[in-house]
Amino acid sequence: MSERAKVSYMVGADVGRSIAPVGPDLDIAAFERAVKNAFANGKPLLSDEESQTVGRALMQRIGERSGKSLPGVAPGTKAPSVDKAKVGFLVGTDVGRSLAPIQAELDMPVFLQAMKTLIAGGKPTMSETEMDQVRKSFSARMEAKEKARLAAVERKNAEEGAAFLAKNKQIKGVITTRSGLQYVVLRQGAGKRPRSTERVRVNYRGTLLDGTEFDSSYARGQPAEFALDQVIAGWTEGLGLMPVGAKYRFWVPSAIGYGERGSPPTIGPNATLVFDVELLDVLGSP
Repeated sequence: MSERAKVSYMVGADVGRSIAPVGPDLDIAAFERAVKNAFANGKPLLSDEESQTVGRALMQRIGERSGKSLPGVAPGTKAPSVDKAKVGFLVGTDVGRSLAPIQAELDMPVFLQAMKTLIAGGKPTMSETEMDQVRKSFSARMEAKEKARLAAVERKNAEEGAAFLAKNKQIKGVITTRSGLQYVVLRQGAGKRPRSTERVRVNYRGTLLDGTEFDSSYARGQPAEFALDQVIAGWTEGLGLMPVGAKYRFWVPSAIGYGERGSPPTIGPNATLVFDVELLDVLGSP
């Protein structure tokens, strides 16, 4: 058996064990379809309402088979029937989403073979000792792969950020501070400027350099309030420059942003960030 097949079998066996209680109600073909759909980031095969209905009925059926009643369900209540295809869609979507990061490592027929064997209570082709060894080596390989990927992203973001900021600082109206923060005044204000120990009320929109929005009080429909000493250094510095009523655009280098760790999953390591910020009010010290 190849290393890829061993990994696929091990993962399939683990999934089979975890979903064995739903085995009697599971359509394997629907399950496979849902897994592949999740891998492709396709639209859900069940509506939220269907998922809730099927999930509730499925839990009742599992409880019935194990002799346990769900909270709120009277003992002896007959569990409702379920559409096995819908159960397959429900469970397959959850499994597919969890396995999506390693989908390239899996051979689906081998994965399904192991899963079906474990659901049926059969004897696995691989021993538990073999699967433990494969699990450990696979985890170590995936960890090393992820570290290498993050290191590459760190370099790319750092290089792109430095190049952008070097060019951006030449644009008329852009001011660069000693920390490397860059800003431009979009609208003047006439109110007070906040101290670093004070709370503020702001509206803002945050994006990556490619324009991807990762946060926005505008989208939430409600201004944000926070203490300036509880946010990233670029915000503490930048908002301290703003009078109430002003609107600025900030370009925040990673060193005074989220640094080498970023803020997963939306902000990568060493990412330079862009914020449009309106200072609505200074609320005083906490």
